[in-house]
Formats: sequence, C-alpha cells, structure tokens
Amino acid sequence: MIPLILFVCLGIVILIIFEVRARKEKHNTEQLNNTEQVTTVAAEQRSEDDGCCGEHLVCERETLLQTNAEVIYYDDEELDALIGIPAENYTQEQYQMIREVFDTLKASDVPGWVRSIQLRNIQLPLDIREEALLIVVERRKA
Repeated sequence: MIPLILFVCLGIVILIIFEVRARKEKHNTEQLNNTEQVTTVAAEQRSEDDGCCGEHLVCERETLLQTNAEVIYYDDEELDALIGIPAENYTQEQYQMIREVFDTLKASDVPGWVRSIQLRNIQLPLDIREEALLIVVERRKA
C-alpha cells in the first residue's frame, strides 16, 4: 500500500512541476511578445518623427552612435591621453587641451567631434559639454 501512495504522490509532484514550468514558459513568452510589440511601436514612432529623441548630446540620426562607427580625428590626437579619465579629475593643462580643440572647431564640426570624443571614451568637462549641446541644438533648429 505504501509504495502505491508514494507512486501517486510522485506522479502528483511531477505534474505540479510540469504545470509550473508551462506557466513560467507561457509568462516568459507573453513578456517577450509584449517587449517586441513595444520595441516595434517605438521604432515606428522614431522613424515617423522628424525630430530627435533628445536622449543624446548629438542625435543618433546625425550618426552619433552607429554600431559600425569609425573614429574621426579633428586634429586632436593629443586628447587620446585623456581616455578613461573622469572629467572631474582633469588637471588644468588637460582641461586647456580640450578647451583649445573645442574653441578651434567650426560649429558644423561640433556634432562629429562630440561623436568622436564619445567613441574614444573621452569625457568632456561639464561647461564644454553644455556649450557643445547649445551648438548642436542651434544647428538642429536651423
């Protein structure tokens, strides 16, 4: 009698395990479908919108964050010495290097330069970043 009860209990446990797995799989599939729908809607809205998403210093449509992006230098190779250094840790000399390059750029070169800086993992000091943002915003309005 005891083996029969154990066999029935084991069968019930196995059924519960399969049911829990099936529910989890169904839930995960539903979440994946919802995520795909939201992503598709967001992509459609972005493609229909003539403006920029506003999440980046320079709009992705101006090729800021392309996955196959190539670094373009703006006669600023010396800035590679700043790779990986937080902007708040720059010395006065390092700050002046960035300031000098920024001040010599044409307004039309600023979006590409910012993209290049980001791809090279160089942080811009806050005041230069804000000035660059203003230039980019003005260019978008024009």
